[in-house]
Amino acid sequence: MAEWTEKDPIVSIRDVHKYFGDLQVLKGVSLDVMKGEVVCIIGPSGSGKSTLIRCVNALNDIQGGVIKVRGIDLTDPKLDKLALRKRVGMVFQQYNLFPHKTAMENIMMAPMLVLKEKEEDVRQRARELMKKVRLEGKEDAYPGELSGGQQQRVAIARSLAMSPDVMLFDEVTAALDPETVKEVLVTIKDLAQEGMTCILVTHEMGFAREIADHRGEGKHLGNLGAVYTLLESPERALDCLEDALKAYKWWEDELPEGVNWREHMGGLEHNGIAFAEPYEPHGVKMTREGR
Repeated sequence: MAEWTEKDPIVSIRDVHKYFGDLQVLKGVSLDVMKGEVVCIIGPSGSGKSTLIRCVNALNDIQGGVIKVRGIDLTDPKLDKLALRKRVGMVFQQYNLFPHKTAMENIMMAPMLVLKEKEEDVRQRARELMKKVRLEGKEDAYPGELSGGQQQRVAIARSLAMSPDVMLFDEVTAALDPETVKEVLVTIKDLAQEGMTCILVTHEMGFAREIADHRGEGKHLGNLGAVYTLLESPERALDCLEDALKAYKWWEDELPEGVNWREHMGGLEHNGIAFAEPYEPHGVKMTREGR
C-alpha cells in the first residue's frame, strides 16, 4: 500500500454503498477531502448525511466501495478501529458527557485511559482546550451546571484532546436554542481557521455558505435525497441541482426519438453542467464553469 502524503486526500470515499436491511441509504457516494479543508454535507432528513460521516469513523460498516483516512483502508478486516478513532474525532448531536465528571475530567478521560498519557500533561492540554472553546472558569463545573451550548463546546474540546487529524460534526447545533447555536458555530469556525480538517453535517445554511471551502469538484447525489459538498459557489448548490434536472430534460429532447439519453451522457455538457464518465444514476458529478 502506498504511503499517504499531504498531496493525497486525507479522507477518500469511493463508490460507497450502505444498507440497513433492505433499505439502501448510500448509493455510490464518492468524495475527496484534502488536509485542512472544510466540507459541509447538506440535504433533507433521511438522505444519509449522518450515515456517511459515521462510516468515516467506522461506526457504521459499508457494504460496497472504499473509505480511506490518511491511507488507512476502513474496509480492511484487520482494521484497528481504536487507532482510527485517535485520528478521527467526532462530535454528535447529543453531548454524551459523563454527568458525574467535571468538564475537565470529561476532557481528560480519553487521553489518560486510551492514550496512557501522563495526568499532568493531559491536565495542561485540557486547560488550553477549555480556553480555546471559550470556557475558562468552567473547568470544575459539572454538565448539569452548564448550558447546552457550553456542554457541546466541552464535547468539542473532549474530541480535540485526542489530537485528531480530522473532525466530524454531526448536526451539533440541532439540539440547541438559537442563542447558544452561535457559541458552538464560532468555536467550529475558529478550528477551521486554524487549519483543522472538518466534515460537517448541518442544516445551518448560512454557516455552511460562510465556512465551506471552495473546490472544483462535483456534487454527489444519494438515492434518498441530495447529499453533496458545497463547492466553489455554495449559495448556488440548489441552483446546480435544478440546472442538472433541466439539463436531463434538454438532452432527452435533443436526442433522436427512441434513444435513451442515459446511455449517452458520459462527457456531455449543457448550460455549464458537465457529467462524469461513466454515468451513474446516483453518482452524478457536476461542475460549473465561469462561476
